[in-house]
Parts: sequence; structure tokens; C-alpha cells
Amino acid sequence: MHNFVKKLSLILFGVIAGVMISLNFSAVADKTLKAELPPLPIEELRAFTQVFGRIKSDYVEPVDDKKLITEAINGMLVGLDPHSAYLDSEEYKELQIGTQGEFGGLGIQVTMEDGLVKVISPIEDTPAFRAGIKTGDLIIKLDDTAVKGLTLNEAIKRMRGKPDTSITLTIAREGETEPLEFTLVRAIIKIESVKSKLVEPGYGYLRITQFQEHTGENLVQAIEKLFKESKVPMKGLVLDLRNDPGGLLNSAVAVSAAFLPANALVVYTEGRTNDAKMRLFASPEHYLRGTGKDYLTSLPPEVKTVPMVTLVNGGSASASEIVAGALQDHKRSIVMGTQTFGKGSVQTILPLGNNTAIKLTTARYFTPNGQSIQAKGITPDIIDETDDASRQLRESDLNRHLRSNKDEEAGMTSVPKSSNASENKSKNKKTKSKKKSAPVEFGSNDDVLLGRAIEHLKSVNAGTKRKPTSTAKTSS
Repeated sequence: MHNFVKKLSLILFGVIAGVMISLNFSAVADKTLKAELPPLPIEELRAFTQVFGRIKSDYVEPVDDKKLITEAINGMLVGLDPHSAYLDSEEYKELQIGTQGEFGGLGIQVTMEDGLVKVISPIEDTPAFRAGIKTGDLIIKLDDTAVKGLTLNEAIKRMRGKPDTSITLTIAREGETEPLEFTLVRAIIKIESVKSKLVEPGYGYLRITQFQEHTGENLVQAIEKLFKESKVPMKGLVLDLRNDPGGLLNSAVAVSAAFLPANALVVYTEGRTNDAKMRLFASPEHYLRGTGKDYLTSLPPEVKTVPMVTLVNGGSASASEIVAGALQDHKRSIVMGTQTFGKGSVQTILPLGNNTAIKLTTARYFTPNGQSIQAKGITPDIIDETDDASRQLRESDLNRHLRSNKDEEAGMTSVPKSSNASENKSKNKKTKSKKKSAPVEFGSNDDVLLGRAIEHLKSVNAGTKRKPTSTAKTSS
């Protein structure tokens, strides 16, 4: 048996080394790298093949080679950061469907934290949202199966299923002494990317729930409708990005371009490869897919100048933060709300064949003024401090999160701007809710922050900007 393991290890070592050498030479050819490649990690490869051989020969039950290799790939990616992952054929297909706005499941954005599934944000108008699932909830059981020991992909697969079938989630929630149980009925999740309404004549409300394939076109239709419905010239717009988990990059550029001057810088990225270094502008070649008509040309010209407020919170992530950062840096819109999630890393989908792929973090996002979004987020101009804001889950709370830039990766500490209360006191205007209130539907008549945004727009139009009382506490 020892000879068998030794032979198998040598064979596997040779195969893996050959694959790595092939990949290295391919990288040289594709990217014309001038620097000398690092040597192969011989000892680590030897350890891998020995472990593989031992499992094949000594594990209590026979294990399929494909399963072992797949789990090894999963381990490599999961160990990097919270957003890199291996996608099998089913997951790859679901990812493609999800960007088109329709998929099956419960309607929650999740990540893995300490072996448990943590809720980043429930998606509006879904079973999870209606049941009362909240950001920061820890899912500890799925029906009778403990989440501990499952991978994130395995947990997600269990939550998905045929429409009209039920699943019970057992949740640990901060502030609750006992686990909570929620029985949800699965449904086809159809996400309405853009919602809108005329709050009152001259003041429009636009909400983006997720950045999908047709978000740009849908936004144009919503804006045109608002301008037609208003009986008076448009005096102010509120763009609501709260609890928007992000989505497609080109859609984020399109939304930014709708309000910014032509060819204004929207976002840029920095990574190790030339492909990962991008500068995206408010121009058709950076938001259109294919050679279709530029749908932004039909927008009323006033949309570029009408006063704006952009609403954000801790559930605003990725593409939402790109839009908020671009509008803020170009002084096109006041940003109001709470510190955003801080998901400022770029994931590239790299197909592997057999309808599988890897989702690999390849770059970091930066706002036009050079501010890193990663693990920091966007700091609002007017901060709305609520009782729940300090407990909001953010990127910096996730295990293995990337720091905001290379220097911080080397040892500096990444601190969200909003964590320094005394600094914010001098730089930001703040409002504070008097008491903790139950969650309300965004855009409804009970939406307090929307009301404050409309008040701010009216004060701008009246030439008397409101000066909210600062409620920042002195740092100790």
C-alpha cells in the first residue's frame, strides 16, 4: 500500500507540475510578462499529492477523483476572499440568469462568516424580505440541516428549489436570546430593477433595486415618465440606492452617465494585469453592450442639472457605491444616509469549460477622485444616524476581506471614514432619528429619509440650505 501511495503521489505531482508549468507559459504568452516567473512550490505540491493519495487509499469510504479535485479548487478560491468562488454548471447558469432579473429562490444576498451563512441584504418584494429576514442575520439551520460544515454554495443550493415549496430557516439575530424560525415559500424571483413615482409636482423618486442587464434602459423610461407626469418643471430628483447589492458594471456606468456630463470619469480599477486596469467614462462605448442605439440620448436635458439627492445605507454595495461615489465626486448629487457596505473589488468570471467557471477577484474599484471603495464604502455628505446603523454588516466585517489598497494589505489598518465620530462632526452634516422605528417600505409615505431628502431639495431651490443639528459623539 505504501508503494501504491508513493507511485500515485509521484504521478499526481508530475501532472500538477505539468499543468502549472503550462499555465505559467500560457500567462507569459497571453500577457507578455517581462518579469521572471517565480519557481513552482515543490514542497507544497508534494504535500498536496500525498494528501490526495492518502485519501484515495485510507479514507473510510471510496471517494471520486472529481469530487476531490473540485473540493480542492473550492478550497483554493474560498481561502482568498469572500467573493472568489468556483461555479459548477448549475451555479454558472444561475449566475447568468440572475443578471437578467429572474431566478428561483428566497431572495437574499448572502456570504459565509465563521462557517455560517450571513445575510448581506434581503431583496425587495421577495419571500425573504416579506418574512422579515434582516441584514446581519446568521442562518444556522436549513430545515433540519445544520449550516456549519456546509460550503456557501451548498447552503445556497439547499435554499433554492422548486417554486411553492417551503423551507424553514433557523436564524441567530443580534439582540435576540433565542434562535428565530422563519418558514419561507420559494418563488420565482422577478426583480423589478427600477421603480419610480412622483412624490409631488416637481419632485421625482427613482429607486434602483439591483443593476441588471436592462437597468439603463429602464431608468430612461422611468425618468421620461416622471418628467411627463409632473405638471411643473422638475425641481428635484431622489435616487434611492438603499439595500441595492450591486450587479453589472456597465449598468452602473449607464446610470451614472444619465446624470453626469458626457465623458466624465465614472470609476477606475487597479489590478495586477493590464485587463484589470480600466478607466470607465460616461460614454456609450463604456455602458452599451454591442452596437445598439444609445438610449440615454432620449433623456430630457434637464436631468443633467436638476438638484439631486442620492440615498444610501449599509446595504448599498458594489455597483451602488460606484454610482454614489461618481455622483458625489463630481458634485452632481448630495449623498444622504449611512456608510455604504464597502464592496469595492472586481470579480471576473473566467469560464473553465464543461459549463463551469471561477469567479475571481482581479481588481479594486476607485472613485473618480481616487478614493478606494474596498472595505471603506462611501461616506454620505449628510449622515442619517439610526440605532441600527452601527450594527449594519459591512465588507470590513467579513473574514479574509481585502484591504482598501496595496499599502493596507501590507499592514496598515483600513478604517471606514464614518468610524471616526469627531472627524465626521467637522466634515459632515448629520441628522439622527429620535428613536428606533420598525422597517418601512422604501419610497412609501412612511419613509422618513425620503422626506428629509425632499426637504433638502426644497431648501436648495429656496436658496436656504437646511442646517441639521450635528449629533456626532466625541471620540474617547
